[in-house]
Amino acid sequence: MTQRFAIGPRETATLNTSGIREHFLIESIFAAGEIELTYTHYDRMIVGGAQPTEAAMTLPCPESLKANFFLERRELGALNIGGAGTATADSTVYELGHEDCLYVGMGSKEVAFANVDAANPAKYYLLSAPAHHAHPTTLRTQAQATPVEMGATETANRRTIYKYIYAKGIQSCQLAMGLTQLQASSVWNTMPSHTHDRRMEAYLYFNLPAGQRVLHLLGEPTETRPLWVSNEQAILSPPWSIHTGCGTSAYAFIWGMAGENREYTDMDAVPLDALR
Repeated sequence: MTQRFAIGPRETATLNTSGIREHFLIESIFAAGEIELTYTHYDRMIVGGAQPTEAAMTLPCPESLKANFFLERRELGALNIGGAGTATADSTVYELGHEDCLYVGMGSKEVAFANVDAANPAKYYLLSAPAHHAHPTTLRTQAQATPVEMGATETANRRTIYKYIYAKGIQSCQLAMGLTQLQASSVWNTMPSHTHDRRMEAYLYFNLPAGQRVLHLLGEPTETRPLWVSNEQAILSPPWSIHTGCGTSAYAFIWGMAGENREYTDMDAVPLDALR
């Protein structure tokens, strides 16, 4: 597990392209037969990915957590963007199809991920946040997720938002998690822009066709910075930063938040004419 330390807007404004990428871009999320984890000091979120091969993979407990097992003081969201798979939490097996999400509550001692067909592997995107209460482990399929239609074709941001872990869905301590799919001919996400000073956010961009990219914008609304992102790469967004992107084609992304609350609508909108 690698670590990312938190930095503020003043330091961010001085960074060049390589510095921006070093602090805010996670280039490797999925590797066959590996579990990749990044610990960020923004609300102590852990961002990662698990891509099993022939054998099941058990979620490790890195030494730096100073815990007896990974979820001793944490909760976990796992959203599958690959082929069909199974996740096991303390001997209970859950079947996860494409874009299904499993919440695993604090106190679960052993979590493992596997494929149904190794030729079409599952890809589990993982988000974990500190927890103070043991909520039940819960599966929510993509069909059960709460869809919200937003945006318009005229503004190139028509999209469907699927909510999995949030105040009116799967219960958690502080973790919120969902998925946004842009419609054909729409390329802008999270527009109009906003910040939410009470929680951080992480994005995983996926479903980008080969050779296409997303131009992600971060930073204070009056001091934005660009970042080119490839398929299946993740962005860390501090509470003070906007998190808006424009793709060279339609795409999808998984959003996840941790912090003071789980209210999806808790955001501070930024008018377009205020962006710099």
